[in-house]
Amino acid sequence: MNPSTACARVIVDELIRLGCQHVVLCPGSRSAPLAYALAEADAAGQLTLHVRVDERSAAYLALGLAKATRIPAPVVTTSGTAVANLHPAVLEADAASVPLMVLSADRPPELRGTGANQTTDQVKMYGTAVRWSHDLGVAEWRGGQQGAWRTAIDRAWAASTGALGTPPGPVQVNVPFRDPLAPEVDGHRVTGGTVCVDSGDTWPELLEGRADSGPWTQVAPAARGPWWEQQPRGDVDPLSDEPRTLVVLGDVDSPGAAQQVLSGAHQLHWPVLAEPFGRRIGTTALPHGPSVLSVPGVMTSYRPDRILVVGRPTLSRPVAALLRTPGVRVESVSAGPRWADPSHVTSRVSSWAALLSRVQAGIQHERTLQDQEWFQAWQQAGERVAQVVAPLLTDPQWWPSGPAIAHEVLSSLPAGSTLFVGSSNSARDLDVARCGDNVDVYAGRGLAGIDGNVSTAMGMALAGQSPTYALVGDLTFFHDLNALLMGPHEVHPNLTVVVVDDNGGGIFGTLEYGEPVRAGAFERVFATPVVGDLAAAAAAYGAQVRLASTREELRAALAEPPQGMTVVRVAVDRHDPLRSPRAVRERFRLALEEGNTDVSSR
Repeated sequence: MNPSTACARVIVDELIRLGCQHVVLCPGSRSAPLAYALAEADAAGQLTLHVRVDERSAAYLALGLAKATRIPAPVVTTSGTAVANLHPAVLEADAASVPLMVLSADRPPELRGTGANQTTDQVKMYGTAVRWSHDLGVAEWRGGQQGAWRTAIDRAWAASTGALGTPPGPVQVNVPFRDPLAPEVDGHRVTGGTVCVDSGDTWPELLEGRADSGPWTQVAPAARGPWWEQQPRGDVDPLSDEPRTLVVLGDVDSPGAAQQVLSGAHQLHWPVLAEPFGRRIGTTALPHGPSVLSVPGVMTSYRPDRILVVGRPTLSRPVAALLRTPGVRVESVSAGPRWADPSHVTSRVSSWAALLSRVQAGIQHERTLQDQEWFQAWQQAGERVAQVVAPLLTDPQWWPSGPAIAHEVLSSLPAGSTLFVGSSNSARDLDVARCGDNVDVYAGRGLAGIDGNVSTAMGMALAGQSPTYALVGDLTFFHDLNALLMGPHEVHPNLTVVVVDDNGGGIFGTLEYGEPVRAGAFERVFATPVVGDLAAAAAAYGAQVRLASTREELRAALAEPPQGMTVVRVAVDRHDPLRSPRAVRERFRLALEEGNTDVSSR
């Protein structure tokens, strides 16, 4: 066994001992030792290997797998630009606290800085975006190395899962390999096209790892659980109990965490304005998210004393304005050293444990009649919003539009299914449409880019936990078209992707750039329509394609559980004066103003 093969086999074995379930591999020569070791482990049923040819899509596939399972999903690349192509997914994993692991194969140190082919400085390539990074020493023909190899993987795993006191996130282990890179076959190895007879020497130390089949370094089980499953601690002071508390729930990247916030706030009579990410978000949160803030008079009549921010609110400008309300105290709940406060208004930050302790402690005093009326008033405002919005979502004049399509998707999906929603307009359409349902909604809101959205959804589908769907725009879909590029030996995901095709970046039409007075350069430099045929492109990659022009056709396309890769295209004319994103939002605003929703006299 040559040193590179020995090192790769130990790395893969240690990953298996740690509980690794999925690994994504990109092709390359320098990563050959890891490729062989992973193929052997996959054939033995010890883990599931996914091979992809596009590194950017591969990294987001690993991110989706980790997002769904909360278990680190390594992505393996060869040296050079391949490693740089993982950077967008690493940044998203950092911002969203997703346990992504990068195993970057590298040239040995003696080739760095010499102009050797496919050689660049990969050490700490991702800077501060990773929780931990390490440049593994080059394997040599000597004993005493497996402890160092296994310890490095254990440290990376612990950092990625958050066991070192930080939120979960990405890590990098850079692994330099020297030739020979391929394992011996029947005592022979191939080097430069020449068949050589191996010396027959056995490796100078045993490489079996710990006898109990566990990892080289055990991490305390209590430190390895996800942060939202941590129990309240007796040494943590509960969050203060203040009756007129309004909760703003942003993305916490976990339906379980979102549900804890919703149920706890309901017990404490704290109304919740929730972004659309999480499970059953409409059953206890105010329906249709921050749309309640558009109800005339609601903030002047039922002004909170405290606004409690949980997670990262990123979708709504009205929410951002709410947090800047003069005279209202803003506090945050954070699971780690980061908290959301882009306006610099937060006066206090409490831990996740403090929130759980408050929920467990319950209410310490009886609510006054005024406090109860205040809570009920917010609930009634939400109900009035639902009464106005529901007819709009089903109004034939609103079809096809983004919110109407989002409504049909939510209404058609089976209970317990997973929906990944793309950034840009899709997330905002869902924010308007979401009321009560039993769907787990995820998004890439760490940095809210359109990079790798399809790949992320595919990773979640491959995790195999529930029927999986995605709702994205056409530019988001085209941006990650290579996600559909899969080999015949790969496990193909069961995923249905609904693409709202408005031929460009419709979201910019809702911003100041889309104002009529700025129309001159809008189409070219903001809307950026493309000439590609979305359906033909998807079909060329082997996906099943369905066209849905009516509500009934969309429902029919979603009626059966996903089987293979299916793309459902719904065409939308963003220039339509009745159904463009700007027109829909304006009609929504007017409907709330005219729909007998004024609470100022109530």
